Amino acid sequence: MAALGAQHQPSAYERWVKPSIDRLVGALLIVALSPVLLVVAIAVRCSLGSPVLLRQDRVGQHGQIIGVYKFRSMHPDRRSGVDRRGPSRTEAGDRRILHKHPDDPRLTPLGRLLRGWSLDELPQLFNVLRGELSLVGPRPEMVSIVRQYEPWQHARHQVRPGMTGLWQVSARGDGLMHERTDVDLD
Repeated sequence: MAALGAQHQPSAYERWVKPSIDRLVGALLIVALSPVLLVVAIAVRCSLGSPVLLRQDRVGQHGQIIGVYKFRSMHPDRRSGVDRRGPSRTEAGDRRILHKHPDDPRLTPLGRLLRGWSLDELPQLFNVLRGELSLVGPRPEMVSIVRQYEPWQHARHQVRPGMTGLWQVSARGDGLMHERTDVDLD
């Protein structure tokens, strides 16, 4: 785990080479995956209507707020009984936070499929092109979750966030927020 107060000094590779590689690979992936992007966009449009994309405010490098793009996967029904203001708590009511609502009634069958294959995340390739995300790094977290961080958890904001990272491939979006941060900082 990163030491409290330790500042990460990016190398020339981290400042110039990695972002350039990310943007190049991101552009190539957009071109290669454009048929998939188009099919998913049409499916979302037919299933949920417009808009096809949503923009979520997330906390990026150095605590900067960035708008992360995703394909819509839920109905925007505010009457569903799900608290949209933030993450759900564990049954113990402690500070352990679940990242996603496990049985959110707004999630559509198409949305479940998109999330299962992480296709809802593909528009984030455009965030990579803009230099807001790296291809690999800790996921940018929701502002409502970062407000509840312990001081040691802010160390994850010293690096550019990514579309995918160790936590995503090992836990696939399940688990508790503090466990996610532990993996990101290792």
